[in-house]
Order: sequence, then C-alpha cells, then structure tokens
Amino acid sequence: MNQVRSVVVKKAVRIASVFVMMTVSGAMLAACQSDPDIDITKLGVDTDPPETLYNQGLANMKAGNMSEASRKFDAVDAQHPFSEPARKSLVMGTFVKYRMGRYPDAITSGTRYLNLYPKSDDAAYAQYLVGLSYWKQISSVTQDQKNSFKTIEAMQKVVDQYPDSEYVDDAQAKIRFARDQLAGKEMQVGRYYLERKEYLASISRFRTVVEKYPNTNQIEEALARLVEAYYAMGVVQEAQTAAAVLGHNYPDSQWYADSYKLLQGNGLEPRENAGSWISRAGKKLLLGS
Repeated sequence: MNQVRSVVVKKAVRIASVFVMMTVSGAMLAACQSDPDIDITKLGVDTDPPETLYNQGLANMKAGNMSEASRKFDAVDAQHPFSEPARKSLVMGTFVKYRMGRYPDAITSGTRYLNLYPKSDDAAYAQYLVGLSYWKQISSVTQDQKNSFKTIEAMQKVVDQYPDSEYVDDAQAKIRFARDQLAGKEMQVGRYYLERKEYLASISRFRTVVEKYPNTNQIEEALARLVEAYYAMGVVQEAQTAAAVLGHNYPDSQWYADSYKLLQGNGLEPRENAGSWISRAGKKLLLGS
C-alpha cells in the first residue's frame, strides 16, 4: 500500500514540478511558503489567469488543502479548456480527487483526460489513477464485485497500452487481486449451494473458478469442492478426476488430503478420466495458463 502511494505521489510531484516554471507563480509560491500571514486558501479568485489558478492549486495541494486545490484545478479546466494549464490541471485534479477518496469523481476526471489527451506523456498515469480508484472501491466477496471487473479492465489497459510505464507491475498485481476477488465470490456462492445440497448449482460455480480463475488462491478449494459435490451426486468418475487433478497440481495440499480421504473411505481413489472437462482444465493448470 505504501509503495502504491509513493508511486502515485511521486508522479504527481513530477507533473507539478515540470509546469511550476511558469512566471508569476514562482514568486507567489515563495511568498506562500515564507509569509505565515498569507492564507493560501484565500489567494486569488477563480477568474485569475490559468497559470495563476494552476499554481494556487499546487500550493494548496502541497499545504495539504486538497479541497481547495481541487477547486482551483477544476476552475482552470472549466474556464480555460484545451490550454496547457487546463491539461495539467485535469490530471492533477484527478490525483487530488483520488487522494481525497472521491473515487467516482477521480474516475470521471481521469477518463475525461484520457479521452482528450490519449497520447500525452501523462496518459499512463491517468489510466493508472482510474484503475486505482476502482481498486479502492472493491468490496468483500459477500458483496457485488462490479469494481473488481472494472479494476481488471482499467489496469489491463495500463498493461496493454502503456507497457513501458512504471505502473505495469502494480497494475498486474491489482489485476491478480481483483481476479482472486471474483473467484472468491464464485466460491462463496458455490459453498452456499453446496450446503443446501443444490449440487448442480454449486458445481457450476466451482467450475467457473477452475476454468476462468485457475491462477488464484481459490483453485485448490474449488477442485476439492468438485470432488465433494460430484461424489454426493453419485457421479463418481468426475469426483475421482477432480481429486486426481488436485493431486497432480497440489499434492501437499490439505484440500487434496481431505479429498483423498473422502474417496478412500468409500473404497475409491483419485483416477483421471481424460475425457472430462476437469482433465482438460487440469492440463492448463500444469502449463500455468
């Protein structure tokens, strides 16, 4: 978490420092920092020149007055559209909204930036901020997971469209986290059905985990639950296949030990049926896909 914050803040500082060379701003910032009697939240009005408003936004941001900084950046964007200060204000405003926890506003702002300036140097940063804003809103697996889907979509754009950016590694980590959440949601629903002996419904959920989310923390339990559900239905061959695939991939897993015990207690053992969908999924697991 601290690493993410560091990357996000450092980029914002870099963007700010590139533009702060403008003019009157240097004197204004110096005055703000040196004169304790000046309240930077009162500096200027929203009809000031764009460079002045932008640098007032920076000064407020550096002083921790994020709400006022956001107001200044929004004023530049609204009153001086398509200017260079407006472009910088839009990306800095996205950062400030993210830091304030105004995630839907940050998503709206970042998306607008990307629509207006898709080829700019700051586009990767804006896309990353959009992804982080969705990621921050991911809820527990007992709740709706729409933000997990949105996180994957947004962060995949960082990976695909900006492969050389400094955000790719963390974007991939956020994708893995979101996929694990989606798999966890499927498992939560699958266990619900299994407890109520609605085996076909539970198998559908566990199958989704095995086929769509194999490289998540949920895969071992999903295979073990398939053993349990298929065995309870009397579909012994599929139960044996699920146990065999689980054993091939995770021989030291407690889930495999439990599945093996279930079968052995009834005179059975893991045995793979090559024609089963579970066997085909197992080959993908072995290949790491």
